[in-house]
Amino acid sequence: MAPIFHMINGAPDPVAPFSHAVEADGWVFVTGQMPFAGTSIDEPYPEGIEAQTHQVMKNLQTVLQGIGLTLANVLQMRVYLTRFEQDYAAMNEAYASWFPAGRRPARTCVGVNGLAKGALIEIDMVARR
Repeated sequence: MAPIFHMINGAPDPVAPFSHAVEADGWVFVTGQMPFAGTSIDEPYPEGIEAQTHQVMKNLQTVLQGIGLTLANVLQMRVYLTRFEQDYAAMNEAYASWFPAGRRPARTCVGVNGLAKGALIEIDMVARR
């Protein structure tokens, strides 16, 4: 089966040349989302790690919904933080609110030197249809 390259109406415009998600054999690889509150990549980000975490999760949810999936389909996530030590605890609290206890995806969280447009956080994911 040939891969399907998804661009989702209502999701933020790409900041680089990529698809919002790519699907093959029921596996869905969702590109890392930034904390844009709208579709324009020129809009300012929300203030603080909690607000940015929630906005990234909303944007990921928009991509999933655009291909008929939900957070319940997510198996693995990667979180990238520019201020790891400062923001890790608050990000975890905001992130955890999106999943029921006992039903959280596998996850990796790493500190990075920078993210597109100065974001504090980016999250990508792998889901299964």
